[in-house]
Amino acid sequence: MAQQIRRNGASGVRRVAKAQSRAVTARRARGSASGFIDQAMGVLPFTEEQWSRIWLAMIIGTGVGVAFIIATLAGVPALAQAQVARIAADAGFEVRNVRVTGTSRMDEQQVYARALAIRNQPMPDVDIGKLRAELRALPWVKDARVSIQLPHTLAIDIVERTPHAVLEKPDRLVLIDATGVELEPVAADKSKGMLRLAGPGAGKQAEALETLLAAAPALAPKVEAAEWVGNRRWNLTFQTGQLLALPEGKVEAATALVKFARLDGKNRLLGGKVLAFDMRTPPRLYLRLPEAAGKPKVVAAGEDGETT
Repeated sequence: MAQQIRRNGASGVRRVAKAQSRAVTARRARGSASGFIDQAMGVLPFTEEQWSRIWLAMIIGTGVGVAFIIATLAGVPALAQAQVARIAADAGFEVRNVRVTGTSRMDEQQVYARALAIRNQPMPDVDIGKLRAELRALPWVKDARVSIQLPHTLAIDIVERTPHAVLEKPDRLVLIDATGVELEPVAADKSKGMLRLAGPGAGKQAEALETLLAAAPALAPKVEAAEWVGNRRWNLTFQTGQLLALPEGKVEAATALVKFARLDGKNRLLGGKVLAFDMRTPPRLYLRLPEAAGKPKVVAAGEDGETT
């Protein structure tokens, strides 16, 4: 009886070869993927140290998130916040540096005094809204932007108010902005060339005065001082030293100022001999001359700006 001979040797060799081929292919694939990742990381603008920090922040952030979720699910949100703050502080995420930008006129130490009060505080505990409100309460600060820059920097960008005029008070001069906010006291020699406001409540009328002067843009640069009289009207003093008394009412005052601008354009009133112009009773214009003190000359101003 003939015996059947099976040749398993050749088949086994082929299986081994295929396995080795698959292993080589897998190693090449892993090497290719690793090379692609290395190339991608090389293109991004991060150093090896920065990548280490990024991965560390991700790991810590994940741990903090898990701790927060566990504590929250346990019904103790305060404990969750405390746990998050502790983990962040242990990892170095706390306020160590404060960077202030945007200050040019104000004393930036006022900003640092408030920011450094939270120094060494864990980043999750920093109340940005509260700090921003405290900064905006400073006279010079029109607005403030506060941001956290991990791992340990607090960035503050200040938007300052712009000095607009000088408010005369009984005992001092004070810088104010265009809305009348008092900024800080100022010496007389440092306030030269700035518009001066006087009279009780004059600071609160700073915006209204700007609107009034905008009605006669040719005259506005020539106004040196403005006095708020009786909490109802303005006396304007020009650079020539001459005074213009305006009537009560926003519309009435603006109308009178425009008429005066027309008269000045045609008759060169400013720089002349007249000491004062009184337009409190429109359409009449009273002129006070130096040689006729106490006896003002009455001039009627028509709608077209002509005088009679």
